[in-house]
Amino acid sequence: MLIVGLGNPGAEYEWTRHNLGFMLIDRLARETGALVKRKECRALIGRAELEGRALELVKPQTYMNLSGESVACIVDKRHDSRARGAQDLIVISDDLALPFGTIRLRPRGSAGGHNGLKSIIGALRTEEFARLRIGIQPPHPLSDTKRFVLEEFSRAERTEVEKILERSTDALRAVLRDGIDKAMALYNSDK
Repeated sequence: MLIVGLGNPGAEYEWTRHNLGFMLIDRLARETGALVKRKECRALIGRAELEGRALELVKPQTYMNLSGESVACIVDKRHDSRARGAQDLIVISDDLALPFGTIRLRPRGSAGGHNGLKSIIGALRTEEFARLRIGIQPPHPLSDTKRFVLEEFSRAERTEVEKILERSTDALRAVLRDGIDKAMALYNSDK
């Protein structure tokens, strides 16, 4: 099983809203004792075990808009078909359409305007992979969405981010333990 967190490499992006996928991979790595540092397919990868399942935790280093190149390379190395590989994949991303702190699990779906997901869908040629989306939408209208997603979380938001990552970890554990349908019933609600 591959769990791919989307984000942008580099210290300047570490605490940005667009890096929630990387943040969750880092949390999973700490919990499982995994080292996400092996370089392969322009990604950092670490082996882990969670809920009795062998996993590879993945942080593409291609920048968000080219994430699909890295993911497709990894899937191709581990599976004889991209369709089969997509069934063995969970992608974690931020989502500007969801209120801050809301999480949504889905077994498949469109990119929903997210360039990282769009890149993965294009590279794998399928929408048939699971995803965990984490809401970053502010309570006010935005004039510059690109700037917003690349801004760091505020101090007030950072305390909430830890709670959001904890809930997201619990949701992923539920997916691995009970399947995505049961996990969706438990975690696809507001905060």
